[in-house]
Amino acid sequence: MEFSIHRDHSEIEADQWNALLGRSVLDVPFLRHEYQRTWWEHRGGGEWPDAELLLICARREERLIGVAPLFAAEHDGRRALLLAGSIEISDYLDLIVADADLPDFVSGLCGLLAERDPVSWRALDWYNVPESSPTLAVLRSEAGRRGWSYSQEVYRPTPYIPLSGDFDSYLAGLEKKKRHEIRRKMRRLYEGGRSVRWYVSDGQHLEAEMDRLFELMASDHEKAQFLTAEMREQLRHVADAAHLAGWLWLAFLEVDGQLAAASLNFDFGNRLWGYNSGVNSEFRELSPGWVLLSHILQWAGEHGRDEFDFMRGDEDYKYRFGAIDRYVVRATTLGA
Repeated sequence: MEFSIHRDHSEIEADQWNALLGRSVLDVPFLRHEYQRTWWEHRGGGEWPDAELLLICARREERLIGVAPLFAAEHDGRRALLLAGSIEISDYLDLIVADADLPDFVSGLCGLLAERDPVSWRALDWYNVPESSPTLAVLRSEAGRRGWSYSQEVYRPTPYIPLSGDFDSYLAGLEKKKRHEIRRKMRRLYEGGRSVRWYVSDGQHLEAEMDRLFELMASDHEKAQFLTAEMREQLRHVADAAHLAGWLWLAFLEVDGQLAAASLNFDFGNRLWGYNSGVNSEFRELSPGWVLLSHILQWAGEHGRDEFDFMRGDEDYKYRFGAIDRYVVRATTLGA
């Protein structure tokens, strides 16, 4: 296994990267070459203005078998190596390597890092790794073998809804109170004599549609603070990259010809991933966010998607739709 360090995504062929991801321990949109490249170009919407990219690759007979997408930055008072995509806008992260190659790859990676100038990093600080990832146990074992400390903590819940059929089947699996609440909110909108339309973008007017999404998001105080100029630019480029790669899924709900709700999702790996959303406060009494999400779940079930992943966050509405918790963790390793 031969290792190399790269400083630019252009040095690694996107097709090879994405093909490896498809057989990796974690195949998620946030590890795709196009997403990682876009995230780095805009530094996570300005989250990491001063950072050093380290794309560490392993090859066997010139075949790419592992990628550790890392960057070095000051974090928690020390120089740390974080997974590229950390922390705020990439909900799932990991190494890019097949399960069978994981132990050798982690061992070689840690050996390479141990040989680097010790002032270049003090810790591996990896956020948003799924608690089920085999990387965690392998990293813990390798750290113990080298006399490095290892700690792990739950970082965020990532609720999801399993799907196995049409919308009626999904509703039938909910508690009676939750099922009735969803149906009541949909009836109130559709039986109120208003003109209602929901649709999925074809991406032909993506720039204007992202403007519409941002407008709705900014009506929420917390999201308005999140939507800095740098973050808007980041999200635009993420949407562009996802559209070009074929996994953008952007939905809108209109009431009487006015935009009432919008939802930015990814359609990837036979599931929908709920990335961000916004609601027009003028229609809040009609629960347009609930209605749009109901349509999204209906579409996902009818089109054979296995689940809807809300990703990070424990907002109450997710559980009122029957979401089940799983978690991402923060794993920290301190070198000797």
